[in-house]
Amino acid sequence: MIRFREVLFKKDFFSLWCGQIISEFGDRLNQMALISLVYFKSPGSVMALAKLLFFIVIPVFVIGPVAGVYVDRWDRKRVMIISDILRGLFVLTIPVFVHLGMMLPVYIAVFMIFSATRFFLPSKMALIPAIVSKDKLLVANSLSNTTRMLAVILGFALAGFIVRWIGHMWGFYLDSISYFVSAGFIAVITPKKKLGNVREEIQMTREIIGKSIRRNVWGEIVEGFGHMLKKDRMKAVTSTLFLLMAGTGSIFCIIIVFVQESFRSATEALGYFGIFLGVGLFLGTVIYGKFGQNLPRMRTMFASFILCGVSVDLFALYASGRDPVFLIGGILIMLVGAAAAPILTCANTLIHTSVPDGIRGRIFSSMEAVIHLAFLIFMFLTAYLSRYVSNLTILLVSGSIFAFAGLAGQILVRGRDFSG
Repeated sequence: MIRFREVLFKKDFFSLWCGQIISEFGDRLNQMALISLVYFKSPGSVMALAKLLFFIVIPVFVIGPVAGVYVDRWDRKRVMIISDILRGLFVLTIPVFVHLGMMLPVYIAVFMIFSATRFFLPSKMALIPAIVSKDKLLVANSLSNTTRMLAVILGFALAGFIVRWIGHMWGFYLDSISYFVSAGFIAVITPKKKLGNVREEIQMTREIIGKSIRRNVWGEIVEGFGHMLKKDRMKAVTSTLFLLMAGTGSIFCIIIVFVQESFRSATEALGYFGIFLGVGLFLGTVIYGKFGQNLPRMRTMFASFILCGVSVDLFALYASGRDPVFLIGGILIMLVGAAAAPILTCANTLIHTSVPDGIRGRIFSSMEAVIHLAFLIFMFLTAYLSRYVSNLTILLVSGSIFAFAGLAGQILVRGRDFSG
């Protein structure tokens, strides 16, 4: 069994891991600052939050597929560094526009920040197999997800207090600094060119790329989407991630407003619940990475769906009662995080072991486009429904659908091998 320290304390992976903790920590400050900004301009409005998230998500479709093609052509380390620097500069413009009372440029800045992220994320995911060996990929993906979970814990722990005590401007300033520090960590990474299994890699690449060497960008975009549905394992992973993001989108804005109203707080309650969610995600990732390496990955993902849906329903029912105790609500949110944690680890590992290096950037960008489409559609659907249906009802229905979908997935994959 591969131990965490065997992967974590390798220089290259450790640099990537530390850089992302800092960058993701800044993202949480930015996120909380934007939520606070929307709250004070349009209190209790789910649609106002949805509009903000529209500018965050739309780069996935406009920029993402093209970014994936060029990530496979360019030096991935360099792409990550430039993306971090650009994000840091764009974030610095937000406080200026807020001070001037100009909201449209704020939305444009948000769009540009997350457009740069479309280059960063597939580069990061495609780079991992270049800095760790194949037998350590699952542990590396667990640690990579742990980066995000630690940032959630630390970021939300501080963000609510910073926004309430100092003001949301500091969230933007600290976020900008975090991107520059992240770029510094990534700069010391030295990816190695892997020489093993050359014949297998060449054969897989030929099968996917075909005979043509000179192709246009659009052809490579189409190829990336096509490969997602070419094999049973990739179909299963794509469907699973689509379901995950559909469920996340359906409750994301709803649960923010639900918490603000139930616990009568703009950002503090969200910050505390973010801590519990982060602890749950962290514990779930660590436990799965340590003890779940030999479990069937598809069945593990669908079991996580069931537990996650049930936990969402329990939280919604409890928080809607009279004078809910914050600690109990936090524990239920922690269960949601712990249940959801193994899903992305399993999915990313299945992709890494199914796709050759030459097209990983396209695959991750295409996957991002598909799953964020699910997020966007269901986010606006539930934001619209919130005008006519209570937030509690939407949360309960969403959680129940999530659980039943997980149960259906368990039945469908029974007896089928998705591990190879």
